[in-house]
Amino acid sequence: MTALLASVRSDEEAFDAAQAGAELIDLKEPNAGALGGLSIGDITQIARRLRAHYPVKPISATIGDVPADALDEITTRVIEVSDAGIDYVKVGVTPGPAARRCLEQLANLPAAVVPVLLCDGGMDGELVAYAATLDFVGVMFDTAGKDGSTLFDHVDSDTLAQWLRITRERGAMSGIAGSLGWAQFEQIRALAPDVAGFRTALCVDGRRSRLDPQRVAQWAAALHRPSGEVSGAVAAADTRASGTARF
Repeated sequence: MTALLASVRSDEEAFDAAQAGAELIDLKEPNAGALGGLSIGDITQIARRLRAHYPVKPISATIGDVPADALDEITTRVIEVSDAGIDYVKVGVTPGPAARRCLEQLANLPAAVVPVLLCDGGMDGELVAYAATLDFVGVMFDTAGKDGSTLFDHVDSDTLAQWLRITRERGAMSGIAGSLGWAQFEQIRALAPDVAGFRTALCVDGRRSRLDPQRVAQWAAALHRPSGEVSGAVAAADTRASGTARF
């Protein structure tokens, strides 16, 4: 079963997402970029309040959009976010000269880091394979640009399937995100990642608007149903979403 990761920006959204069936609650600020980070104070407050009601529900948080070569800043932010009481720290990594060194640094930090490999314009397969050797708790594939293109516009399904398999074979969680909506649902189902992440698909009017718990519930139900039972539910949800279901 693919778990639903819901990206939220407040404790109200966090509670709505948890109550509606999201398995993972992901803390981020959509106004601050693709992986925009909340303040440490907000992360601490949301995590504390959520844990009081959902003590075993995993919580992740992003460190913000930080260049891969800014190793000191990344290290400081990872430790701060980890110490704020969350389970997983998400860090965006873009292919390039600094990517390997960044992954090595992340793998050696005293935190449960999930590198988010940003696939805009493609991804270096050797970098993916290298990330898989570093024993991260999980690896996600996402996009940085929110320009209407999806993860599948940058990486084909067969390649993604191979990368997800490599990740799982090393015992790590595998995840995808990146402008995913109902039009990509069958591709998500076919890949069967451990985690599928969403923001705009769960919101009333774009990724910067308020999260809608009904949309969270629709996605949770669709991801959790057996394959033969999903087509009608997806069609109904797609109609209600009116074309706005994107991360």
